Amino acid sequence: MRIVLEDVGRKFNREWIFRGLSYTFEPGKGYAILGSNGSGKSTLLQVINGNLQATHGKIEYQVGEGLLTQDKVYRHISLGTPYQELIWDFSLQESLEFHARFKPYLGGMGPADILRVTGLERHRHKALRYFSSGMKQRVRLALAILSDTRVILLDEPSMNLDAEGRRWYDELLEAYAPGRLLIVCSNHQEEEYRRCGEVIDIRDYKISDF
Repeated sequence: MRIVLEDVGRKFNREWIFRGLSYTFEPGKGYAILGSNGSGKSTLLQVINGNLQATHGKIEYQVGEGLLTQDKVYRHISLGTPYQELIWDFSLQESLEFHARFKPYLGGMGPADILRVTGLERHRHKALRYFSSGMKQRVRLALAILSDTRVILLDEPSMNLDAEGRRWYDELLEAYAPGRLLIVCSNHQEEEYRRCGEVIDIRDYKISDF
């Protein structure tokens, strides 16, 4: 899927978070959106995802020669963020099964395969609320990267991960991201976006005189 932004901007109250962003995200490529905390990169990701509406400009989602309507975009995009809410009373097994009802996993994978990839098999019957922050982040990343979608959107993916978890994240991208559009928001943590060939600095779109 190709995502085309034309003069896109978003503001809260009277403040423009970013403005004047025209960019084309091509299928099969990796892009990094860089910015410090509070710079607006997460807001931009939510606009791209369709969870927030752009204040100005327009976004097109192209599949082949056709355009997707907004109500169909979610089927093609998976999102992994550290602020993403899960159903904390679900066990890991229940969470994986529930997710599969809305988005299938890659290559016919099932919950057992996802458990194996996460390395959390022995916690399958534990409620997510009792997981450590690093374990929760593994679940979020696995659900995003292993869903059968054309586009992967990740926000600060290494947050709460230890050194082993960061290696696991990189291996997950190496194995399952090729051929898909990948967009990673990062607070200049190079290990998060080293597989992204193009970089967007959100500061280039911080226009304060509008």
